Amino acid sequence: MTKIDLNCDMGEGFGVYRLGDDAAMLEVVTSANIACGFHAGDPLVMARTLAGAKANGVGAGAHPGFLDLWGFGRRPIHGERPADVEKAIIYQIGALQALAHSIGQRLTHVKTHGSLGNMANEDIELARAVARAIKAVDPNYIFVVMPGLPTERAGEEMGLRVAREIYADRAYADNGNLLSRKLEGAVIHDAELAAERVLRMVEDQEVMTVSGKRLPLRVDTICVHGDTPGAVAMARRVRERLEAAGHHLAPMGDWL
Repeated sequence: MTKIDLNCDMGEGFGVYRLGDDAAMLEVVTSANIACGFHAGDPLVMARTLAGAKANGVGAGAHPGFLDLWGFGRRPIHGERPADVEKAIIYQIGALQALAHSIGQRLTHVKTHGSLGNMANEDIELARAVARAIKAVDPNYIFVVMPGLPTERAGEEMGLRVAREIYADRAYADNGNLLSRKLEGAVIHDAELAAERVLRMVEDQEVMTVSGKRLPLRVDTICVHGDTPGAVAMARRVRERLEAAGHHLAPMGDWL
């Protein structure tokens, strides 16, 4: 039996605007990556999502991104100094950490969002800035990384625990990073196809890229994006297939 975590990016509404069905998703996943106000989220949304995670026994983590509400953190921001990005990440983790403390909840992990994550997966200095920020706030936090890319290397260099992540709803480029959302087929919407892909990746410990290339990897956690249409149904199907195959789902902070 393999222990595995199922995570979701959530808390990505803002004010009266809601994105994704967080309440339903929290009944399915085992870890929640909660937006910290830069690409989405605000104090009320963050507090509500933390409370929902606590009520469902779901592990809570910070999901920092670029300061880009207008573009939902998915626009690349070039020219930012790694040292400045480091401080921005510390700021975001700290905000969520304070809200979590106010309700007796603990954070267990940090996962970068959108373009910040994509760029860190191709730039070792940016990846190191993320790892330094996490360690500065709490060296016991888990750094959620993509296997074989700079974030994994930076986390290991910094002595952090790392959770190696695959995506249920995204296609992969040949370099092991996610295929750009600008390209056709980058986002997977079929729940059954996603569940089958995830099961194969977990059991074979490899990912197949869009060209058919197979990349060996270790899998600790699986992500379903909360803003993807049909995300809850997809997460539920992924969980069903994994459990039927004998895998045990549990928050990464409980066993990694």
